Amino acid sequence: MTVRPADTQLVSVTDRLNVALGELGLIVVGKQAPLKLALACLLARGHLLIEDIPGVGKSTLAQALASTLGLQYARIQFTSDLLPADVLGVSIFDPVSHVFRFHAGPIFHAVVLADEINRAPPKTQSALLEAMEERQVSIDGQTRPLPAPFFVIATQNPAEQIGAYPLPESQLDRFLMAIELGYPDPDAERELLISGDRRIRIPTLAPCADAATLLAWQDETAAVHVAPALLDYVQALLAASRSSSETGSLQGLHRGLSPRAGLLLVAAARAWALLEGRPMVLPEDIHAVFPAVAGLVVQLMQ
Repeated sequence: MTVRPADTQLVSVTDRLNVALGELGLIVVGKQAPLKLALACLLARGHLLIEDIPGVGKSTLAQALASTLGLQYARIQFTSDLLPADVLGVSIFDPVSHVFRFHAGPIFHAVVLADEINRAPPKTQSALLEAMEERQVSIDGQTRPLPAPFFVIATQNPAEQIGAYPLPESQLDRFLMAIELGYPDPDAERELLISGDRRIRIPTLAPCADAATLLAWQDETAAVHVAPALLDYVQALLAASRSSSETGSLQGLHRGLSPRAGLLLVAAARAWALLEGRPMVLPEDIHAVFPAVAGLVVQLMQ
């Protein structure tokens, strides 16, 4: 069979993405499925929420992803005394030039880790709202664009832990996916115990891409074809969720999935199809991303 040029390009993109996944797997051991979901979330121009206990590799995943893709990275440790200016930046008066000069905060990076985001009060959490939705921030009456690509990975500890604030619905709505890492399997855990902390290897990772390349990959993701029959399938899933919420047959779902959830599902499925090397979305792509997208919606309803 003759391969069309477009298909050849798709294979090249998929191969490079698989190389990136392989590099990530050297740092975050035994977590291939969460790593693939994280990369799919980035390709779909979304933001990722990771909820899990401390010590399972949430922040390591974020740092390794940025290093593997050659993107600027910043980590913001959210605490109870963190202020919005600590995230966005602040204007400071320059006594020499007699003008206020803006000093950009850590939000002005391509990959931003909002670590333990639910340990900060809602006022500070809200500092991310405009950035995540509009990919810009408004400070001192001036709008400043954020880098492209721009990807927020937020981690949160379980809500029952001391000192945790629940994320408001407006904040949760900015995320495309919510995932958990969980404990490693016995083989992966033994490998970690033998080799030690993998974070020290992150600076040695060879970047598989750069910002311009990733933007091209995101365009490639948006071009993945979704057939009308697949849209029928997505609509059927949305309708089934609404029916289940009325009968209580779907655990944790108290109201049906919204049209916005359908848009998120299609975007995530496109990214998953690209990672699988396909120019079109298949039902199995929907199945692969549905728990991560729907899991976020369930959090919104709790």
